[in-house]
Amino acid sequence: MENLYDVIIIGSGPAGYTAAIYAARSSLTVLMFQGYQVGGQLMLTSDVENYPGFEEGILGPPMMEKFEAQARRFGTEMIPEDVTAIDFSKRPFTVTTDSGDYYGRTIIIATGASAKWLGLPSEERLQGRGVSACATCDGFFFKNKEVAVIGGGDTALEEATFLTRYASHVTIIHRRDALRASKIMQERAFNNPKISFIWDTEITEVLGEDAVMGLQLHNVKTGEESVLSVQGVFLAIGHRPNTELFKGVIEMDRVGYIVPVEHTMTNIPGIFAAGDVTDHRYRQAVTAAGDGCRAAIDLERWLESLGEDVGVENWN
Repeated sequence: MENLYDVIIIGSGPAGYTAAIYAARSSLTVLMFQGYQVGGQLMLTSDVENYPGFEEGILGPPMMEKFEAQARRFGTEMIPEDVTAIDFSKRPFTVTTDSGDYYGRTIIIATGASAKWLGLPSEERLQGRGVSACATCDGFFFKNKEVAVIGGGDTALEEATFLTRYASHVTIIHRRDALRASKIMQERAFNNPKISFIWDTEITEVLGEDAVMGLQLHNVKTGEESVLSVQGVFLAIGHRPNTELFKGVIEMDRVGYIVPVEHTMTNIPGIFAAGDVTDHRYRQAVTAAGDGCRAAIDLERWLESLGEDVGVENWN
């Protein structure tokens, strides 16, 4: 059979590349569909200082280039295309892209999750230059600066509380007059002297050319326009797992995150999931890479449990 591989990995990023490194080093034939946007969310990240091994820190895109080069070194074949259709009803599983059909004895889904954004051109332009969706990743860069957090749920309050370690002040901006967060998180935020709130307000513009200088605000009740001077803005209005392609096939929770049923294996034997596509809590490069390792090891052991030898030439 043409275009047959021991494993097809859907998605790049730390989870996908790490899975590829482990699988290829185990003499499995590996094909990765990187997507048209290669490298995942780290391609939108500036300095990465919390990934082990980079003592001086590293920019997100060069870091992903290193991940990719290491996976290629062990023989991973890569195609920078999106997967447009899948057939997981029988093995070998079928994956379809713009260039045709490909077949995998096993599959690793590593399509990740995307932060929800406001949809403002200025917000997109300043991503990595003061606009962020990860306080844990970028909070360190805002020492003694004033920042804003957008949102009203637990994530927003967790991000705001974390940022008070570094920022001189944190303003939480919420479009309603009450928070959706849990009571305990609300109490912590209300009792923190470095946190204040702006209610019933939306952001209409992120101000600044090369760095964030402030926010243009609109009060949804009074119509009042105002400007808040900040040097950073953190979006905490949620993440969206990139799982639309697998809905109705792979078991997910109500939000759309894949729910593995045994270690990293999904409800379909031979289909594995790794990284942010299953993780609504940590969403860190290092945890995604760990998941990629686990998925590759689980996959190899699953093949062994079936008595199937490594190598597509052994497919019966």
